[in-house]
Amino acid sequence: MEQEQPQGWSRRRFLGGAAILAAVVGVPLAAIRLDLFDKDEAPSERQRELMRTVSQIVIPKTETPGAGDVGAGDFVLLGLAHGLEKSRTPLPEDAPEALTRHARKDGSLDQAAWLEAELDARAKGDFLKAAPEVQAKWLTALDAEAYAEGVREHPWRTVKALILTGYYTSEPGGSQELQFNLVPGTYEPDVPMTPQTRAFSSDWTAVDFG
Repeated sequence: MEQEQPQGWSRRRFLGGAAILAAVVGVPLAAIRLDLFDKDEAPSERQRELMRTVSQIVIPKTETPGAGDVGAGDFVLLGLAHGLEKSRTPLPEDAPEALTRHARKDGSLDQAAWLEAELDARAKGDFLKAAPEVQAKWLTALDAEAYAEGVREHPWRTVKALILTGYYTSEPGGSQELQFNLVPGTYEPDVPMTPQTRAFSSDWTAVDFG
């Protein structure tokens, strides 16, 4: 018999959500299906643009498309809505007001709303109207705080993890940015590296279905 998971999520529903997310990667920003969200949880167009911008800062365009280019921002929003990276875990009772003000009805944090408010606060206005280099500076500061020594949990970690997952499971991220060697063969302890060398990916276990 299938056991119920926290917040009413069963393994079957989780797998279904993961399938929805997989189908969305690479979809253009204007083409996302908002009916994949609960009616009262659909992101605003500004939140979608913000997440696209942030994704592009995390993985910018080089010889290959950036994370924003491939639709990772929309992947993140769907992932947050469907509980990936434990994003639907209720906030603790002692959570700071800066987080609880952005709580969903189920008690979990609305990370998209939190990130929007956090970046606008750092911009003292509209984050999206700032110059790209200034946006990157503010996001770099947020990233440093999230991964500072002694910090075990931070909303930005959840968002960033989904940006990376969305990008590296997209067609450009998985096939252009990474090299894939299906049969690695013998162990090579010393592999020549050049500026053109790309990382290898022979497996993907980014989603925890446990």
